[in-house]
Amino acid sequence: MNAERFNAYRIMWVMVLYDLPTETKAMQRAANLFRKRLEDDGFALFQFSIYIRHCPSRENAQVHIKRVKSWLPKYGKVAIMNITDKQFGDIELFYARSKEEPPPTYQQLELF
Repeated sequence: MNAERFNAYRIMWVMVLYDLPTETKAMQRAANLFRKRLEDDGFALFQFSIYIRHCPSRENAQVHIKRVKSWLPKYGKVAIMNITDKQFGDIELFYARSKEEPPPTYQQLELF
């Protein structure tokens, strides 16, 4: 197995940050549909209006980024960030001034 394949600089995290209006029923539906699509595509809630997804490679991250771009609602703001596993591991998280551990890194299982 190639050691480069699971390198912390090759494994990526995709972060989707959004602020979508919910002033009308149509806007609420659009915001809910966007969130549901993120969840269905394997994104997990990181913080309110911030979803993350672990990707085994830059190429795989680009597939998910392209997919998210295809779901962009008509109104609101959406930001998409792509960071390495190494950068993600350096995030310091706090909850009520207590330091928390970042979410666990997923392990890629290769069958062939």
